[in-house]
Amino acid sequence: MTTLTRRAALGATAALPLAAALPARAAAPMQGDLIRNVRRFMLGDMEVTTLLANTVTNPTPPQEIFGMNVDAETFERVSREAFIPSDVNQFFFTPTLVNTGESLILFDTGQSGDGIAGVVEAAGYATDDVDTVILTHMHGDHIGGLMRGGAPTFGNASYATSQVEYDAWQANPSEGFTSSVMPLADRMTFLSDGQDAAPGITAVAAHGHTPGHTAFRLSSGEKSMLIAADLANHYVWSLAHPDWEVKFDMDKSAAAESRRRVLGMLAAERMPMIGYHMPFPAVGYVEARGDGFHWVPESYQMMF
Repeated sequence: MTTLTRRAALGATAALPLAAALPARAAAPMQGDLIRNVRRFMLGDMEVTTLLANTVTNPTPPQEIFGMNVDAETFERVSREAFIPSDVNQFFFTPTLVNTGESLILFDTGQSGDGIAGVVEAAGYATDDVDTVILTHMHGDHIGGLMRGGAPTFGNASYATSQVEYDAWQANPSEGFTSSVMPLADRMTFLSDGQDAAPGITAVAAHGHTPGHTAFRLSSGEKSMLIAADLANHYVWSLAHPDWEVKFDMDKSAAAESRRRVLGMLAAERMPMIGYHMPFPAVGYVEARGDGFHWVPESYQMMF
């Protein structure tokens, strides 16, 4: 008869493969992708929250949208050097909330009322808490959340946008402009370049993407940031190469001029920006590089 001592038993167990030594149990299930849709930080006395209202994989060949005026070999090389595929693109849609302490201001409204309401609520607010909505321009993915079930999504809000932008769309209205923007006209303030939409929030003309496309500079104390909207629709295929034509730019030469001017300002001032279509959380810096620019995603700078 063989007696197995405790020490011998432990030694035998230690010699077994790990899986055999542990009690059998089911494998942990895969959880799938996890995308956080809220990023919040302070800019001086302003609390800034970027909101991922949606993200979609666009199956359209990217060069049918970006870099339309460059050859396929250049597009492929630039994509490869940036470690991104040249045959598919991920779109991000990022409205921004700014809490000034006196007002809760929403910049752009995403594609749908339900979508923007859901992400505003995920950020800890009710839609009725928003007292001002600023529209950078009138493309559908920026005005699509103005209405929800036939009524304004933000029932207590007033609105502001560029006078040039509003006039251009009024003269040649889209369905979205007619159904979502025009019903709010009597609650809307119209802005010109350099005019304040609220204390510390200043309109910056960046025309070309649309006739009156407007960015907004946030200033609080010694800190500034630009809500750049659709100044550049992709961090490589547009921002890095400002002269590359973008399908969505209504005036392509004016859009390229705006990119060079505003991105140059951001690089010179080392000012952070929020780009509506930059990879979420859509916050970063612009570095001048060669004849173009380079997107530097924010890491922890906004924590200070």
